[in-house]
Amino acid sequence: MNWFPLLWHFSSFFIYLITNIVYFSAEYLHTSIMATNKHATIRYLALDRCFRNTGRKYYFKDLLEACNEALRYNDPKSEGIKRRQLYEDIKFMESDAGWGIELQKGKDGKEVYYRYEDSDFSINNKGLNESESAQMKEALMILSRFRGMPQFEWVDEVVAKFESSFGLKKGAEKIIGFDENKDYTAVKHIGKLFESIHNEKPIKVTYKNFKQENEYDVILHPYYLKQYNNRWFCFGLNNESKLITNLALDRIIKIKDIKLKYIKNLDIDFNEYFEEVIGVTVQGEVQKVLLKIAKDLWPYIESKPLHGTQKVKLAEKDFVTISIELKPNYELQSLLLSHGERIEILEPQSLKKAVLDRVKKIK
Repeated sequence: MNWFPLLWHFSSFFIYLITNIVYFSAEYLHTSIMATNKHATIRYLALDRCFRNTGRKYYFKDLLEACNEALRYNDPKSEGIKRRQLYEDIKFMESDAGWGIELQKGKDGKEVYYRYEDSDFSINNKGLNESESAQMKEALMILSRFRGMPQFEWVDEVVAKFESSFGLKKGAEKIIGFDENKDYTAVKHIGKLFESIHNEKPIKVTYKNFKQENEYDVILHPYYLKQYNNRWFCFGLNNESKLITNLALDRIIKIKDIKLKYIKNLDIDFNEYFEEVIGVTVQGEVQKVLLKIAKDLWPYIESKPLHGTQKVKLAEKDFVTISIELKPNYELQSLLLSHGERIEILEPQSLKKAVLDRVKKIK
């Protein structure tokens, strides 16, 4: 999979995310370097959005305002940049060290407006420039030092993904492949949602779920982003119902900033929130689920447990009975159905009935 467009869609936290990981893992990476990289990335992305917008003419003062607005959104304490820095940013974006962008500088009276010569161009679709490549290699080099340490098991996968996707190690893209969903476009919302959570800002989400014909607006105090089964979900407090709401990013039409006091998350530790479920649907009470696993399926289930609470209750010649303790939900039903006749649900009966009802609807 080409991970570059996806990661660039993470917008302003692209370099910020990697650099933060490194910063908190290595004391010798200076805060000033981290801030500079983060702010530069935010400015380049803001300019990219302006240059791509064919519906409006962006004059120099408009570009400066857009950059400073983006900086203040990500860091309310930011003092912004001056005209000289904006000139330098545009010059860098036009250079070979940047993205080699081609700008149309049209005159409107005495003023000059800026936009891409090619309206379909975007730095989102370009590879890493020299500066970013060097930063990425430095970050990955430091991350690699934590390989093999407890709680850093994820480092191997992250390093391999970045090395293969960004061409940081010659030939790496030819020897490793990752799960992908080429038609999944919801990643474009991740950057905006991440920034809103990080900066504690409520948002208005225009949403259209699978069950309703018309779209509707949700005022959300966003708290957490989670990926499951190659899809992304945002969890937050619904301003109207005051309940935790789960929004699938691929059903989001648009996101808009609103002026409203942010309600902080004081009750939920999302690191623990999903421990009692499979997937993202949190409902009901914890129940003990007994499952009869066919012998030929057992090695797979043993090596990749259905849930962290999985325990063997009985091992016979042709089957193994296991128990898991969790809140039964739609995702659990789907997981059990994916194994077909090789898993039999023994308890609870409510879960068995729900799965059988779904089977009966298959035509």
